[in-house]
Amino acid sequence: MAESAEWTRVGAGRFALDLLTASYRRHQFARHSHATFAIGVVTCGEEQFHYRGALRRAGVGSLAILEPGEPHDGMAGRPEGWAYRVLYPSAALLFDGHPEPTHFREPVVTDPRSVRLVRAAHEELTAGVDPLAGQSRLVWAFAAVIGRHGERRVAAGALRARDAAAVRKVDAIRDRLLADLRCAPSLRELAAGVELSQYHMIRVFREATGFPPHAWLVLERVCHARRLLAAGRTPAEVAGAVGFADQAHLTRWFKRVTGVTPAAFRKSVQDRGPRAGVESGA
Repeated sequence: MAESAEWTRVGAGRFALDLLTASYRRHQFARHSHATFAIGVVTCGEEQFHYRGALRRAGVGSLAILEPGEPHDGMAGRPEGWAYRVLYPSAALLFDGHPEPTHFREPVVTDPRSVRLVRAAHEELTAGVDPLAGQSRLVWAFAAVIGRHGERRVAAGALRARDAAAVRKVDAIRDRLLADLRCAPSLRELAAGVELSQYHMIRVFREATGFPPHAWLVLERVCHARRLLAAGRTPAEVAGAVGFADQAHLTRWFKRVTGVTPAAFRKSVQDRGPRAGVESGA
């Protein structure tokens, strides 16, 4: 199986949707998380990934549903590798017209009907020939995924005072890291800003996000790089804008997280162009 990957973006604004069509043999995704859901179907071979403390396997005929902010990696589960199609909907897009909050307890399920609907929606949207058909298939696919595999999340009680304080500290650390992607603060500065020791600050942040501050910042840089590349900026411009040492540094991390180089990502999105077809209500 030859390695290849292509990203496509449809819609715009709040209802933009990224799609990935890819096949891999040796590629290994670095541990990362997404700001959106990731809903994928394996079309060939098998992928395995660590998620919520366990090694998961997704083969042909299975549906993978990963929630936002959940750390995971990704690699081949068999020597021949794997191929898949993945949708990356925001919560607003996925749950439009459905009650929230919904939780997906099982990250990998066997469900031929949902697999068929998700794959059909992905293929229609990627082809871009009939936007209305793509919208319709997306609605049916999301309804099936939510209805057959979603669970109502039980609302938690009021946070204890110390929990609320920890949330505020984590938010403050995030804000400080994002204040200037090009110039990361030191651990001492981050810890002093929330009145914690450096060790305690790292532990609190990692418990909340799944990553230590430096790893979380790298992933945010990659996320911002994707947006700039999709907007037409060159990899060389983007590297400095988001805080990577140079283009080579950006390329190494970008491929580990997204499966493609910055140049390939920019080309696939720019060549195909943003597609109309994902609007409010779709």
